[in-house]
Amino acid sequence: MIDFSKLDKVIHEKGRLGIVTLLASRGEAWPFQDLKAELGMSDGNLITHLRTLNRVGYVDSEKIDGEGRPQTHYEFTKAGRKAFEAYLAILEEIVDMGR
Repeated sequence: MIDFSKLDKVIHEKGRLGIVTLLASRGEAWPFQDLKAELGMSDGNLITHLRTLNRVGYVDSEKIDGEGRPQTHYEFTKAGRKAFEAYLAILEEIVDMGR
């Protein structure tokens, strides 16, 4: 039987699941504005989720000075990638069981 308690509650929330899925989809950091546009989130909602992911050690941020005002870029930490892979493994078990 699948142990549903192993589903990471931080990742499982819909907004954060979208963020980590995007972060996993490419090997480089995502600018805040790109995440916002792709996910259709408000600034406040997105930053709240990013802070939660940062607080548990799943995401790092870096301010980059460029043309105009600085941009903040976000990327997975090793712990974040490991947690996401474990999350996906449990989802795969659920899908297999449901077939």
